[in-house]
Parts: sequence; C-alpha cells; structure tokens
Amino acid sequence: MTDRPLADKIALVTGATRGIGAATAVALAKAGAHVVCLGRTEGGLQDVDDNIRAVGGTATLVPLDLKDSEGIDRLGGALYERYGRLDIYVANAGILGPLSPLGHIFPKDWDDIVAVNLTANWRCVRSFDPLLKLSPAGRVVMVSSGAAHKARAYWGAYALTKAGLEVMGRTWAAESISGNLKVNLFNPGPIRTRMRAKAFPGEDPMGLPAPEEAAAAILPLCLPGFMETGRLYDFPQGKLLDFQMPA
Repeated sequence: MTDRPLADKIALVTGATRGIGAATAVALAKAGAHVVCLGRTEGGLQDVDDNIRAVGGTATLVPLDLKDSEGIDRLGGALYERYGRLDIYVANAGILGPLSPLGHIFPKDWDDIVAVNLTANWRCVRSFDPLLKLSPAGRVVMVSSGAAHKARAYWGAYALTKAGLEVMGRTWAAESISGNLKVNLFNPGPIRTRMRAKAFPGEDPMGLPAPEEAAAAILPLCLPGFMETGRLYDFPQGKLLDFQMPA
C-alpha cells in the first residue's frame, strides 16, 4: 500500500470532533483523502483541522447538528456541486443516551437518541447514496457497537438504535450488491473515548485501546481495493464477521 492510497478521494466523517471520528478523519487525510468533517462544535472541528494539517492533509469543516435533517439534505447538494461525488462515508456520530430501565426513559431522551443514532443516519443514506454511487469505488463504514448484539439491562435505548443501524447498513449493502458501492459495519469495542468514560466512570481508561487504533482498522475498509460488503468488522476480535447476504 502506498503512503497515500486515498489521494484525490473525497471522504466524509460524522462525529469528527473527537474520539474515533476525529482519529478516523486524521487517518483518512494522512492517506491522501480530502476529508469533510462534520461535528456540532466549531472548536472541536478546528482542533481536528489542526491535526489534519499536521499530517499534511486537507479538510472542509461543517458545523452541523445531525438532527438538522434539512441541513443534511443541503450538504448532499453542496457536495455534488463542489465535488460531483463522494468516495468514502464514515457514519460515526452517535450518542449514548440514558442508561435507564426502558420504562423510565423520558420521551425527549428517547426521541433524541433515535434522532441521532437512527434517523440522522437514514437521512445521510438518503442524501449521500447518489453521491457515493457516482464514485468508481464508493465505500461506507457505519460505526456500530457490541451493545447491538446484547440485551443488557439499562442499555436498551442505545442497543436498540445500534441494532437498527446495523440492519440499516446491511440493507443498504444488499440494495447496492450489484454496483461499486460497498457498505460495511465496524464494532470498535471498548475504546478510550469520552462516551466510554461516561458509561463506565470507574474504569481505568489507560487499559483501553486509543481511538487511533480503531481508526487504523477502519482505514482498510475505506480503500478502493476492499471488496467485501454487508460485513461487520469486529475490532476486539480483529476480523470480519459474516451476515447472511442475498445470493
């Protein structure tokens, strides 16, 4: 693999202000892609931009709350006008939501986690799918969670939305099976992030992998030569897991 295997590629990363999203944006930029970084805070985006510049990369910063569905639609149009396509989309943005019994979750909290973890991702699919199919090798990585495969007490809201995200990604992959677009999922497992610290405040974060390690595993899934689709890459196991894909 060359030092810049993604030269001339256009990548988009959501939740790019910190954690896995920020690390992935830097990794893609270092590999040569121009990275469109989405995040809610301008300060966080500026920090990521500084890190991208430090590795010789370039970025476009887009302050956007993903609950702004019309903003996502406008972004798709702007990307088409500027670049005419999208080569890589890393759907990383997500919120933990309340860790609470299902019957105790306030409706507003439920609506917020569904809006960010599910509805916003669907709106991104709707907006970016045509652009990705204009690429000769469109690549999508949707960041899931091991919680999607468990029914752990008090984690229902987060787990339900991540399970829905996985079905969304697999459905998108099945609908794109005959084209150049490849859609895969990524389970990072326990990573040294702010979200993890919020969920497990008593845990020693230094015993966990850094976001940059997860980003290094995401990068190969974004390369034009990666031809798998509808698969889940499990970072703790270090391998691709199979789903049932249509013949």
